[in-house]
Amino acid sequence: MENLIIDDNLKKDILRFQREELTGARLYAALATTIKNKKNAGVLTDMAAAEEGHYKFWKKLSGADVAPDRIKIFFFGIFAKVLGLTFALKLLEKGEEDASSGYAKVAHIIPEAIKIGQDEEAHEEALIAMIDEERLAYMGSIVLGLNDALVELTGTLAGLTFALQKGSIVAVSGIITGIAAAFSMSASDYLASKADGDPRAKKSALYTGVAYLITVVLLVLPYLVLPQTGGWIYASLAITLLIAIGIIAGFNFYLAVAKDQDFKAKFFEMAGISLGVAAFSFVVGLIVRAVFGVDI
Repeated sequence: MENLIIDDNLKKDILRFQREELTGARLYAALATTIKNKKNAGVLTDMAAAEEGHYKFWKKLSGADVAPDRIKIFFFGIFAKVLGLTFALKLLEKGEEDASSGYAKVAHIIPEAIKIGQDEEAHEEALIAMIDEERLAYMGSIVLGLNDALVELTGTLAGLTFALQKGSIVAVSGIITGIAAAFSMSASDYLASKADGDPRAKKSALYTGVAYLITVVLLVLPYLVLPQTGGWIYASLAITLLIAIGIIAGFNFYLAVAKDQDFKAKFFEMAGISLGVAAFSFVVGLIVRAVFGVDI
């Protein structure tokens, strides 16, 4: 390494690697100070130390100081608080895959680069796997509440839209149905978890109910905001379906990152079920309106 000739292009790469490692070190260290869970804080401290070591390696080659990417540190700090530590770290890890390809690019000149990339990837995967996060432990309950709300409410709102054709009545009916179903789902989840001897039955039921209620509010919202006359009722339904697709996409992206699941497969499965039920309910609404002569 003493006889290494560093041209402008190589130095540019080295400085980029150096900045990425320093950014990671500062981010992990900052997150460690905000985490109440001592085990998770310790994991983040170890990750920061590893990144710091890699930063020093690149700094020795560049002979220059760099500043961390403070914008990246800021936004990933917010991601960790809002979406969870595991999600933020996994998302950051996916971004660092580009760094590994960059290391491979200079490996013929700096052989140590490959080992740094491999060690970093293995180390971070092992450390992230050690993180114990409550929201992931209850992900099954969240999926239960969210999925049931999407399937039941999209179908209910679609059917009521065609049967009643009045936004305020559809909204009130959807809210009543949604709240009743949320309590029903929570109770069922609690009883099922308690029957299995799960000591976290109450929290599991809470996560299920809250996920259901949040979904209900988002799906009913267009009927409360848009005008109640003319073709606006169908615009409300269209927006509700778009919101449902947005919820499905966002939630499955979260799962794809946090739990390494296949985004496309899960998204199309969940969207297909929800929209299929809604389409079936369209037909039921038309039949009910025609057979019973509903005219409100």
